[in-house]
Amino acid sequence: MNLHDTGKNKEEIKELYNTYFYETFKRFDFVANQGEGSYIIDEDGKEYLDFMAGIAVNSTGHCNKNVVEAIVNQAKTMIHASNYCYTVPQVMLAELICKNIGMEKIYFQNSGAEANEAMIKLARKYGKDNFGPNRYKIVTAYNSFHGRTLATLAATGQPDTAIQHNYDPFIPGIVYAEYNNLESFRDACDEDTIAVMVEPVQGEGGVIPATYDFLKGLRELCDEKGMLLLFDEVQTGWGRTGDLMAYMGYDVKPDCVSMAKAMGGGMPIGAMCTSAKLALTFGPGAHGSTYAGNPVCCAASYAQITEIIDNHLSDNSKIMGEYLSNKLLSLPLVKEVRGKGLMIGVEFTKDISGDVKYNCAEEGLLITAVRPAVIRLVPPLNITEKDCDKAYDILYSVISKFV
Repeated sequence: MNLHDTGKNKEEIKELYNTYFYETFKRFDFVANQGEGSYIIDEDGKEYLDFMAGIAVNSTGHCNKNVVEAIVNQAKTMIHASNYCYTVPQVMLAELICKNIGMEKIYFQNSGAEANEAMIKLARKYGKDNFGPNRYKIVTAYNSFHGRTLATLAATGQPDTAIQHNYDPFIPGIVYAEYNNLESFRDACDEDTIAVMVEPVQGEGGVIPATYDFLKGLRELCDEKGMLLLFDEVQTGWGRTGDLMAYMGYDVKPDCVSMAKAMGGGMPIGAMCTSAKLALTFGPGAHGSTYAGNPVCCAASYAQITEIIDNHLSDNSKIMGEYLSNKLLSLPLVKEVRGKGLMIGVEFTKDISGDVKYNCAEEGLLITAVRPAVIRLVPPLNITEKDCDKAYDILYSVISKFV
């Protein structure tokens, strides 16, 4: 359904929103009426170059032909079956993912937050099953973001922010340490710690990549102390950083990795992958979900991941990421450009990111703001130099207003 199907205009749609919705988002001033490739098209036919890609979701562009075809064909066959049944899309997707990222077992979920929640549950149960009732603590990083359920909020290292404000008390046993500081993580671990959980690139934290030595050091620390290494790759997974999964670019293999966003092509799906041995922690009844592994979502994911692999979009992410990052360095008021692949953060010398975000939208470019002085660019992985040049020109024009 689009705006024209309703017989309503933009102002009527906005009024309905104000009447019925919780106001947890400050929305752009247009109706996203259609998606096509790297663009969103509004109610008047205006095109917006989408360098937020549905918040790192539409990695093969909007309405990718093969993803749409997979959704339509599966919806005609079967939309939902319970997990008591074998379903072909679920099994085929499991094989595709595990074989391509070097993991042995997968558990599907409906979102990134659920995938991270499952990782936390798995780690705690593993610790208690194998080491006793006190082995349940998990160390995460300051400025991390792992989701908005109560457990993933506890794991999110952003105390005293709106994200966590007045949702306490959180689950016990979550301790924070300084990102990219191995000694801080070592100091935070004690005899009751069972896992370390980090993002290979902190997204909401300001687009901060982990250093090679930091992730290598965490792997060694976890091996030394009999702890699990958990990677949250909800944002970084499936080509975003220049490798299928970010950990592949670091030569570090986690014990468990979560994923979502880009894997679904726009459909709601997440997952966690582990070794076969660790998967034994979850036996019958230990975890579950009604919708997880939904056939339509799995069919879409199979098509999306196949597109990423077959078209070498991880490589394009690396190439276009370097091209765009080098251009962004010449923007006015830039303090630093950082990231990996097409997960790029631009930090300014002024707290203008919110203004830049909404001014860019007015000029036809969609980006996100993750810190008062930091914008984030996570465009589709199949963008071209022409797309990058257009985004740069709009950014330059907008930022120049704040000089």
